[in-house]
Amino acid sequence: MLVSYKWLNEYVDVKDVAPKELADRLSLTGIEVEGLESPEDGLKKIVVGDVKECIPHPDSDHLSICQVDIGEEELSQIVCGAPNIKAGVKVIVALPGSRIAGNVKIKKGKMRGQVSNGMICSLQELGFSDSVIPKEFSDGIYYLPEDAKVGTPVFPYLEMDDTIIDLSITPNRADALSIRGVAHEVAAIYNKKVAFPAVELKEVAEKASDKIKVSVTDKKDAPHYEIRVIEDVKIGPSPQWLQNRLMNEGIRPISNVVDVTNYILLLFGQPLHAFDYDKLGSQEILVCRATESESFTTLDGIERTLTPENIVITNGEIPVALAGVMGGLDSEISDETTTVALEMAMFDHTSVRRTSQSYNLRSESSMRFEKGINQSDISLAGEVAAAMIAELAGGKVLQGSVKGSEIHPENVKVSTTLENVNRFLGTALTQEQVNDIFTALGFESQVENGTTFVSVPPRRWDITIEADLMEEIARIYGYNNLPSTLPEGQTIAGFLTETQKATRKVRSLLEGAGLSEAISYALTTEAKAQQFLLKDSKVTRVAWPMSEDRSTMRLNLVSGLLEDLSYNVARKNSDVALYEIGHVFYQNNDPKKDLPIEENHVAIAVTGNATNKSWSNKPVAYDYFTVKGMVEALIEGLGLSGAITYKATQLKEMHPSQTAGIYLDEKLIGFVGQVHPKIASSYELKSVFVAELNLEALIEQEKTPLVFEAVSKYPAVSRDIAMLVDESNTNAEIAEVMTAAAGKFLAKLQVFDVYQGANIEVGKKSMAYNLTFVNPEATLKDEEINRFMAKVVKNLEEKINAVIR
Repeated sequence: MLVSYKWLNEYVDVKDVAPKELADRLSLTGIEVEGLESPEDGLKKIVVGDVKECIPHPDSDHLSICQVDIGEEELSQIVCGAPNIKAGVKVIVALPGSRIAGNVKIKKGKMRGQVSNGMICSLQELGFSDSVIPKEFSDGIYYLPEDAKVGTPVFPYLEMDDTIIDLSITPNRADALSIRGVAHEVAAIYNKKVAFPAVELKEVAEKASDKIKVSVTDKKDAPHYEIRVIEDVKIGPSPQWLQNRLMNEGIRPISNVVDVTNYILLLFGQPLHAFDYDKLGSQEILVCRATESESFTTLDGIERTLTPENIVITNGEIPVALAGVMGGLDSEISDETTTVALEMAMFDHTSVRRTSQSYNLRSESSMRFEKGINQSDISLAGEVAAAMIAELAGGKVLQGSVKGSEIHPENVKVSTTLENVNRFLGTALTQEQVNDIFTALGFESQVENGTTFVSVPPRRWDITIEADLMEEIARIYGYNNLPSTLPEGQTIAGFLTETQKATRKVRSLLEGAGLSEAISYALTTEAKAQQFLLKDSKVTRVAWPMSEDRSTMRLNLVSGLLEDLSYNVARKNSDVALYEIGHVFYQNNDPKKDLPIEENHVAIAVTGNATNKSWSNKPVAYDYFTVKGMVEALIEGLGLSGAITYKATQLKEMHPSQTAGIYLDEKLIGFVGQVHPKIASSYELKSVFVAELNLEALIEQEKTPLVFEAVSKYPAVSRDIAMLVDESNTNAEIAEVMTAAAGKFLAKLQVFDVYQGANIEVGKKSMAYNLTFVNPEATLKDEEINRFMAKVVKNLEEKINAVIR
């Protein structure tokens, strides 16, 4: 919000307060000031000139030689290239030795052989943005008012001697999105009175209700809607003061009628819209919802397809405006307009926001409707606008306004006590001081039996509860005046929950394995969210995402880690090993519950080399067994080795022959393996190995108690066994069969060879295992070992048809 210091002083007298000091006080009371700007800073020796003569340059087809009166005894010759230069106009002249925008110094010189004593300037050359310059002057020089005094500085005529305060308004202080709102704030800070001059609206005898009928289908969509009619207007440029004010506030002047609506927007914070009455096509205004796939062309010339989510203003049949967002091209004010239908309204803020976002039509009007407007000033803003249009465009205002709906705001009653105020703020304020603060804010208050009852006017719709009063007292008293105190109370030693302890242990185990922690976005695309799923789930979409890349809550951690790997590899960091602990968001497909279920997962992703090349070692790349080893170390560290099994599984995003499902008591809780080359390629990666587990399930599982055993003093005995089995038999199946038969003295079972190829039947594979037996109480004899091995062989032959080699 840009605030003119001069304009502000018209309503609250703070001329004795420098703009810098005012900005500092505003920042201290909760409204951040982003900056101060004086348009004339850096400019000098720029005066009013009167073009007395203008002839074409003899050696140029676009230059003109002008004789300009700059208040000196003789006319000054200036060569000008502007297409709209002519005799008889007052212009902006930069004298020799002057400085214009961009710290450019103007010197006396020659142009195509003709002397030029300075420069006739456009507004751009004084620092005005192209977006705020009136269109008729956007490609040429600017004409000053006829009464501008020749030879005097131009700054007062353009109000460049003003100071513009740039306020950053938070959503809860939308009341400050107007000059009147800021005036109330400044008056409260300096304990002054605001004075808004009364505007007399003169109406003719003819009634507006005879010209137009207004109705609203649903009062929730438009709690307040009214139309005023102004006839016999003459469209033309606004007076200089109004143009200056709008340009300083960052708005382009267009015409007297349109400029008045923008002026009222800034003054009251109340958006208005002016229709060309004769272009409406009927004598009716109906506020309703759009029909499905209805087409409508907005002021920017773009045809848009509407939906029933959009509130529209219609002429009874077709839309003429998108409520609170933008008017229609067919009913806009033009040079031929003679009758104006002026709209004052309040629309449902949710619908306005959805409409403005869905069509990317953010505007000053839609922003104010979204954040809230002063409901008590809607009609007053319309009356002031109608009076200004009558004055500036020569129109006549028809009697009364035609209302389709009307809101009657009332003061909100909020109470507090002096004891609560001082306890909350840590102050020692008196009741008189508190009452004075409410008076400065313009709130009526009275004290009854120690309770202060405050009547908050509708212009401060952000104040509804006692805590809001505390904030107002603190702001006006001064945050810098609040005492600094340390919190009192009994301290309690902190502790970690079992879940927190387990999570820390997981981090320690994974970092000990050489992984670095990553934190990825919880929002992703819908396609990536549905990759690497452990169970079926519908996606959870964000209602109003900032972009499609961050539109859906994730259902896995791996896709985020793959993005992290891709980011690193693209920057020549080719050896990356990451892990992440975070939530995924499942939907249980219950139509009664829209909120997702958050489930804590842990994931690993590695690419490149596990061991780099050195003088003594060759590089070793990450593979399936590296990642599986990390998972096994994690499981073992959590004390769950006995409850976890691995089975070959199929995931469409994973390599079909290098992926294992991780099961906890026969329930799938994760997977480990190589990412499918096509998926890896889509992330611009080569060989990638990943794992993801349901961390919640691991933490909640009852742990096997850790039992310490002394190292056996009796020797261990090892035996090897090789067998021929079907290639479909997995290591887990074979190990289970062998363990069941080996007996209680089996201490270790390990596969040490797998072979397929020459001399092995097609569809078969050779596997060799080492079995280690230990009896902690006695030395094992060969007869016992042979008996155990015989049982193992028999079990293998019967259960999986193994052929012992």
